[in-house]
Amino acid sequence: MIEQIPVLLVVLPIVGGAIPLVASLVSERAGWPVATLTLVVQAGLAGLLAWTVSTSGTVSYAVGGFAAPYGIELVVDGLSGAVAVLVAVVSLGVLAYARQAGPHSGPFYGLYLLLVAGLTGMTVTGDVFNLYVFLEITGLAAYGLVASGRDASAAVAALKYLIIGTVGASLYLLGIGYLLAATGTLNMADLAAKLGEMAAYDSTLVLTGFGLMVGGLTVKVALFPLHTWQPDAYANAPDTVSAFISALVSTVSAYALARLLFSVFTVEFLAAVPVARWALVGLACVSIIAGSALAVSQDSVQRMLAYSSVSQFGLVVAGFAIATPLAVVGATVHLLGHAVMKGGLFAATGIIERKTGATTVNGYAGMGSRVPVSAFAFAVLSLAMVGVPPAVGFVGKWYIVLGAVNAENWPVVAVLLASTLLTLAYFARLVERLYFAEPTIHAEPDEAPVTDGSGQAVSFGMIAVVVVAAALAVALTAAVPELQRVLEETLPPLLNQ
Repeated sequence: MIEQIPVLLVVLPIVGGAIPLVASLVSERAGWPVATLTLVVQAGLAGLLAWTVSTSGTVSYAVGGFAAPYGIELVVDGLSGAVAVLVAVVSLGVLAYARQAGPHSGPFYGLYLLLVAGLTGMTVTGDVFNLYVFLEITGLAAYGLVASGRDASAAVAALKYLIIGTVGASLYLLGIGYLLAATGTLNMADLAAKLGEMAAYDSTLVLTGFGLMVGGLTVKVALFPLHTWQPDAYANAPDTVSAFISALVSTVSAYALARLLFSVFTVEFLAAVPVARWALVGLACVSIIAGSALAVSQDSVQRMLAYSSVSQFGLVVAGFAIATPLAVVGATVHLLGHAVMKGGLFAATGIIERKTGATTVNGYAGMGSRVPVSAFAFAVLSLAMVGVPPAVGFVGKWYIVLGAVNAENWPVVAVLLASTLLTLAYFARLVERLYFAEPTIHAEPDEAPVTDGSGQAVSFGMIAVVVVAAALAVALTAAVPELQRVLEETLPPLLNQ
């Protein structure tokens, strides 16, 4: 039964996503209960699977009974188990936020669950082509969710996301073709074995496949300068969608990149082809600095948070590319923590906008006294993103820095330290405006369920989601030792510099 949980994690949201489309014929509000029930079961199954992996080791399942490498294999180890739990829990949390925030249509909840299915499939697949299939499912659902905003700008942002996302997915698919031509297989474990047997890491086919597949995934991760879809998508989508996709879409794409590095090409490839490794490290460092610099220059809070993601994912990718045990643990911790922190920050901006109409840095002046609970949670999450201990943001960055020091990669250490200062610059500015500036926008003095002039209400459930995210940003630190143990037991051998 345990071996079948990975396939259930993919099938359940697909089946659940079809029900709201039919239920919407009876009631527009019928989609939320169906989606909630689906994701409660999803979270339970993901938790059971992660516990099994942590105690008994890797779980695999051959779809349809066709054994790998000829059939499709679903594989869950310590890393993918943690990401599967993250997808299920964050999806459920954002759904609680959507109960009041909306959208409330059946098609919205259908797309929401389809996106959960795509993200989960990317997490548990053990096949590079199957990863492409789920990457496309994820993309199509995300494009539709971004376009669900009422303004024309949402449709434009979705179209831009569609065009750039299609380019990224096409590059990845083309890279698969080169690897298939070189090895004759698509299964991740079989690919790693064939590449190791061939020891042809300098083969034109292999190098081209690596470049195309990594390039395609960096588009999805939104590393600079391939990030241009992200700010518009985050800023113009409904606040529920912004919180959802900012927390998970690029996160799971970064996980897929790590899976490609460690389970397909392996660290032997990175050691044998240092130019490939250094190119990825260099791209990550450019993204760290450029994302932070662009975030500092923004007046719109949501666009600032979007550019912050460009920087933070650069930091994650740098940790994976360094490929030492400490750096990979740090990148994983920061990857998981960033999903919680960034999702909570976007949810908090949605509440503040609904209560006060504030969307800019200057507009946040004095909001600490006007929306005290949400503003406090926003401040906690902001400091966690900077890396103030004991938040999870500090632990992730600390491990990555230690990994870079152990590898004697001093340029990366300098970039990481500079990025922390830049992150402090734009988040400290927001916290200062929240608590130490005179308010410029009138708002209600408390956070009881109220309606502002635009007719948008804020519920206790929405506020609770933001508070829980802030609490998790601190509490997740306690889980780091266990996560480190599981990663060391289940990931392939890493570089030991």
